[in-house]
Amino acid sequence: MRDRRTAHPHPHPRTVWDAVRPWLLRIGIAVAVVVAYFLLPLDNLGPQRPVLSWTLFTVLLTVVAVLLLRQIRHVLLDRPDSRPGVVISLLIVLSVHVFSAAYYSLAKSPGEFHGLETRIDALYFTVVTLATVGYGDITPRGQAARVVTMLQITYSFVFLTAAATALTTRLRSMVVRRPERGRSR
Repeated sequence: MRDRRTAHPHPHPRTVWDAVRPWLLRIGIAVAVVVAYFLLPLDNLGPQRPVLSWTLFTVLLTVVAVLLLRQIRHVLLDRPDSRPGVVISLLIVLSVHVFSAAYYSLAKSPGEFHGLETRIDALYFTVVTLATVGYGDITPRGQAARVVTMLQITYSFVFLTAAATALTTRLRSMVVRRPERGRSR
């Protein structure tokens, strides 16, 4: 009689380190995004360099959107080699920080925001807008700030909802497949 482990080899890690290493990498990437947000010279953007500011914002947001669409496509095509849960989570973290940087830069222009003065304020406003809470303590007053806020709401509605739906689809298919594997043994 054959041992189950040799009859059905599983791609389980050989050591604890093999299991922990990928998670440490992912956490490290998320931490790097947060640290970069607080260390990048965002004070040099905004009204001092409007063309550079808008170009960076547009390029970064487009790259994140394309990468999110790619992950959604992997889920729809049921690519088993993809890890959409991890990648989509990191892309959401990145998109939050891209919008936060845009808000922080926009706040340097007089009249664009009321109550947004620090990077924490910008991050807070981004998360509050993403969660559709809207406490009213920070408000976009200028036209550019309102446009970016509307863009964030639309972006979240389209891309992040599609990404969350793709993740739900992937999880559902994984749950359905597990019992099938158990029956085939």
